Amino acid sequence: MKQYTDDHASSGVKAELPEIETWPNQFPGRDYEIEISSPEFTSVCPKTGLPDHGTLTVRYTPDADCLELKAYKMYLLAYRNLGIFQENIVNRILEDVVRATKPRKATVVGDFTPRGGIYSKISASYERKD
Repeated sequence: MKQYTDDHASSGVKAELPEIETWPNQFPGRDYEIEISSPEFTSVCPKTGLPDHGTLTVRYTPDADCLELKAYKMYLLAYRNLGIFQENIVNRILEDVVRATKPRKATVVGDFTPRGGIYSKISASYERKD
């Protein structure tokens, strides 16, 4: 009998989260990369209710807008009690960062601490097609 349901799989994917605010990039068109690391990220497994911990890293090449760090921090804090799988976390954050900043390219990496002897590192990337 399957222990994980479709509800577990989609848990948290469509959750209401704080808006990620941006500010105008003062160097649009310049080829530079911004990396933001959050080494104390936490969320909750939707099946067991156990906490997940890890480091989330966002790397992006901005176009017109950059992430406002306090708003991004508040956005990440909303995951603290959210039941969501690690794979969904990484992909949801990538979608939300891309929606907010409209970067030229972006990558999100979730480097999660081992649980039950299993370590996972998940990456998702986006590159704008001009």
